[in-house]
Amino acid sequence: MEKRLVYLILGLLIFTTSLVLAKSNIDKELIVSKWIEKEFQPSTLSKTEQKAEMDWFINAAKPFSGMEINVLSETIPTHEYESKTLTKAFFEITGIKVNHQLLGEGEVVQAVQTQMQTRRNLYDAYVNDSDLIGTHSRLQLAVNLTDWMAGEGKSITNPGLDLDDFMGISFTTGADGKIYQLPDQQFANLYWFRLDWFQRADLKKAFKERYHYDLGVPVNWSAYEDIAEFFSVHVKEIDGKRIYGHMDYGKRAPDLGWRMTDAWLSMAGAGSDGLPNGRPVDEWGIRMEKDSCNPVGASVARGGATNSPAAVYAIRKWDEWLRKYAPPGAAGYDFYQSLPALSQGNVAQQIFWYTAFTSSMVAPKSSGNNTVDDDGMPLWRMAPSPHGPYWKTGQKLGYQDTGSWTFLKSTPIKRRKAAWLYAQFVVSKTVSLKKTHVGLTPIRNSDINHESFTKRAPSLGGLVEFYRSPDRVNWTPTGINVPDYPKLAQIWWQQIGNVNSGIATPQQAMDGLAKEMEKVMARMQKADERAGIYGGCGPRLNPKKDPSYWLNQPGSPKPKLANEKPQGETIEYEKLLERWKQ
Repeated sequence: MEKRLVYLILGLLIFTTSLVLAKSNIDKELIVSKWIEKEFQPSTLSKTEQKAEMDWFINAAKPFSGMEINVLSETIPTHEYESKTLTKAFFEITGIKVNHQLLGEGEVVQAVQTQMQTRRNLYDAYVNDSDLIGTHSRLQLAVNLTDWMAGEGKSITNPGLDLDDFMGISFTTGADGKIYQLPDQQFANLYWFRLDWFQRADLKKAFKERYHYDLGVPVNWSAYEDIAEFFSVHVKEIDGKRIYGHMDYGKRAPDLGWRMTDAWLSMAGAGSDGLPNGRPVDEWGIRMEKDSCNPVGASVARGGATNSPAAVYAIRKWDEWLRKYAPPGAAGYDFYQSLPALSQGNVAQQIFWYTAFTSSMVAPKSSGNNTVDDDGMPLWRMAPSPHGPYWKTGQKLGYQDTGSWTFLKSTPIKRRKAAWLYAQFVVSKTVSLKKTHVGLTPIRNSDINHESFTKRAPSLGGLVEFYRSPDRVNWTPTGINVPDYPKLAQIWWQQIGNVNSGIATPQQAMDGLAKEMEKVMARMQKADERAGIYGGCGPRLNPKKDPSYWLNQPGSPKPKLANEKPQGETIEYEKLLERWKQ
């Protein structure tokens, strides 16, 4: 009798458990269906394919259900969407709670650097710019994702991840051919201008009479400077409002350094030929020979270009244009203040404008955005960056930020696995197209080529055309020549800040920058030679030579041009679009 009672109780327990599991599965199906129907549209996947991908996440996340993890990224609309909406979806679908914190870019880099130095787990994952690829591949403190996906992380790696679909995967690949970061968002610095003003017959006529060529999209810096002068000095007012021909920023802060390391020198033409980054001399002016992984210097005396004539020219033009043609107060703006300032509608063009701000620049007129018409269509367009006189075809032309999921070895394995699932979730094909429409920072070829973006393209001012164009490859992040991004990047803004504050001339500032960079690189060299800190790929500084030796060698560093302002050259916007479509 007792045995029969035990069997009966066991049977009831099994039946009850099966009911609970069945209910749980039904609840999960309803939750997944709700998110697919109400939030994850459009998608490059069918709804059936989306459900299958979410089912994979549900099963993969079971060992981690109930966990709470912490991740960190900078504050841009894409990450705000992840933090506010996708964390909620991920929790309801997987049972893993994610605290997705948003901070300024400088604070994110500082947190990454602190965790690498202390080996203390501050965050379980970071969206860290791929600019640190040279750092991560050398220090080996970040998880090698290629090996991770084939080893410890294999069972929790989404079979539908499709790495080949990521536009920026080459940017997150080290010199060893291994992937260290997974792209989450991507945006370029392009040229921005008021198409409505550029197409006005009276302004076109006045420009042609004064400069003897057509007002249009500037191909070189000479034309950009002429256009800046034209609107700031000669036009002055449009519709009763004071207007300006240039916008930039100059506040002494870390983002002033990134303003320059983000390819400003390469736009002027300071670096070497080659994509994604110049070799042997990159956009920072750091020299690393093509058959080596060891940086050998930044100064011209060591074969670098940080204080070369092209680099000094670049800094001089930044300072001149900021003082002469930008609105009052621009020199005190930081990155986050300068770009939204365009929405006031008093600037004709900006040479260094980030596409990450597209979403705010297409906000309705009722929100205070003065750069859209009454129907919400942009009065502005984006176009390729103009180049300086030292630039030649074959060089990178601008910067492309690729914020990428980065996992440090100091993170406990279980927490790292849960964070890896979240990272894959927010870049999954189920989610990524909708996220791209929200933040306008595309990472997948399949997303930007989707028909939903074909329909939306006219309202985005050239974003879709740019990312579908062959020109896209000329905009790249910082590359592998930079041995330790956090240590070197912090030197830039202090030296550049000395220029617009009147403490130093452009030449003095760049000489000082090259000198300070090489001091830091010399310490890296000693650490690498002593303890292999940089995996044998740390700096190995060249002995100094008379700068004339290097300036007389082919390529970069390049000797000073006799004429740094050649004839201005422009192109009609419609002709540019035709080129992109080809």
